Amino acid sequence: MYNPAIHAKGELSQGIVWLARTGYAARGVVYLIIGTFALLAARGSGEAVGTKGAISQLLGQPFGETLLWVMVVGLVAYAAWRMTQAITDPEDHGTDAKGLAARAGLVGGAISYSLLTLFTLGLLGSSLGESSGGGDGGDDFLSGILGWKYSNYLVYLVALVPLGVGIAHIIKGWKAKFEKYFSASDEVMRWVTPISKVGLIARGVSFLVVSGMLFSGGNRYQPTSPPGLEDALNALQSLPFGAFWLGLIAVGLIAFALYSFSEAIWRRIDTAAVFD
Repeated sequence: MYNPAIHAKGELSQGIVWLARTGYAARGVVYLIIGTFALLAARGSGEAVGTKGAISQLLGQPFGETLLWVMVVGLVAYAAWRMTQAITDPEDHGTDAKGLAARAGLVGGAISYSLLTLFTLGLLGSSLGESSGGGDGGDDFLSGILGWKYSNYLVYLVALVPLGVGIAHIIKGWKAKFEKYFSASDEVMRWVTPISKVGLIARGVSFLVVSGMLFSGGNRYQPTSPPGLEDALNALQSLPFGAFWLGLIAVGLIAFALYSFSEAIWRRIDTAAVFD
């Protein structure tokens, strides 16, 4: 017998799965571009880009605006899925200190990709990227709030965020904690696991570089404008044997993109836990 409630729940469940898989795929595209440009920079034939730079590169491609609209859908999906994970806790992180920290990280990811979505919409609105600086008013507002004499010392507090995220990524990759979220055959996991480990550790290292820049840079940075992934990649390139280190991380970021695509295909999406 047809049950409207069960049918509606089934459609909502399929929607949540679509949301998650689309989001992981969009993240994969972003990091594939970042890793590729970092690899070219390591070879001396290009410049490294961050997440915004990766999105901007799409605009210059054939059907660039169409690609950006596809990315908007994916980025919104990823931000929504991260927020869903934080609120409903389908991975059962719990409400202890460690669990709340993990869920706070999910909220941070949702906010980060929401801002990247707004940046992408800004590119679409101008078609030349001129509106990508449209957040300046918000930055001025925040700078006003943080504009007292010792505001730059907040940089050291901000530095704790990429420090924690970087360490978490490295531990997750080293211990292969991600495997429990995959629903794939042993044959598939034989290549997914090592690629994912490399990708997670590489992304973790890039976050640690950002944190190190903040701790060592101190007053050179504004609390409202900390260094990002592009800055971290450029910092690696400036080190002795910088091309080697940048190339190594570039390969790792491409591996992280492949990990994201693998999540889009094989990650187990526990919709029952979402509804509960």
